[in-house]
Amino acid sequence: QVQLVESGGGLVQAGGSLRLSCAAAGLTFRHYDMAWFRQAPGKERGFVAMVNWGGSTTYYTDSVKGRFTASRDNDKSTVYLQMNSLKPEDTAVYYCGARDGRDSISMSANDFPYWGQGTQVTVSS
Repeated sequence: QVQLVESGGGLVQAGGSLRLSCAAAGLTFRHYDMAWFRQAPGKERGFVAMVNWGGSTTYYTDSVKGRFTASRDNDKSTVYLQMNSLKPEDTAVYYCGARDGRDSISMSANDFPYWGQGTQVTVSS
């Protein structure tokens, strides 16, 4: 049974930082693209960042480039999202997703079969 457990969310002032973690179990972690998505109230779940299964490439949505950094530790089966210079518009529930990345690549939420429970990030102005 695949389990993804996020942690590290919270309340922070604009300009501050948070580091999210997502610990995975029940899958061969090194085979999986690990991505972060976020969902604000009334909006669809949208792509934020991804580390590919080989760990060699990261992808970011334009609004977080230069502020967020995604990384992974295959020994710990954990993916991280370091978020700096946070803005009120970053407020959302953040989810990690896992997808076997060996045959194809996707950053669509619909293509990710495994999800964590989400962690709330709130940025005050």
